[in-house]
Amino acid sequence: MKRLDLKKDLSGLYKVRAGKIEIIAVPELSYLICDGYGDPNTSQLFKDATEALFSLSYTIKFMVKKGELQTDYSVMPLEGLWWVDDMSEFSTADKDKWKWTLMILKPGFVTQTLVEAAKEQVRKKKGLAMIDAVRLEKMNEGLCAHILHTGPYSNEAGTIANLHAFVKDNGYKLRGKHREIYLNDMRRTAPEKLKTIIRQPIEK
Repeated sequence: MKRLDLKKDLSGLYKVRAGKIEIIAVPELSYLICDGYGDPNTSQLFKDATEALFSLSYTIKFMVKKGELQTDYSVMPLEGLWWVDDMSEFSTADKDKWKWTLMILKPGFVTQTLVEAAKEQVRKKKGLAMIDAVRLEKMNEGLCAHILHTGPYSNEAGTIANLHAFVKDNGYKLRGKHREIYLNDMRRTAPEKLKTIIRQPIEK
């Protein structure tokens, strides 16, 4: 049985030291992805998308482990992109207007054929509402700056401001969509213990 440790192999992307802002180059990576909108705290769509992504991720993990590849690996954390149509109106006070893309990193050997076979298993076992909305897609963020935020998501504003200031002070400009990587299970972790990597694509 082969064992793959994606967090170790990609430690520069998923292990961020507290209090340190870093500039990194993110390579092209493969994700299971699902889009939606609305307040993540109250939206049923957000809950359904999260459940579909994790159910499909674990199904793929066990198919790979028991299949020809004979490879075991840990399911990676949930990640999200957040925005509104007019970013000048982006506000934490009006989350109903938020749009989001949720995703979970997959090993490069996970194919569309494997994803479709896993979807069929999940449909039969659970019949999840969002399973057909999940897609396999490659993303290439390129040059980024990131920082670790500890504490409630509602307190991220100061951390994000520090990240943006660092980017500008070092001669870079913001580009693309702000990404969050949730290192804890938000359903089972006290708000003050939550750890979130905040990553921002940048350019000269």
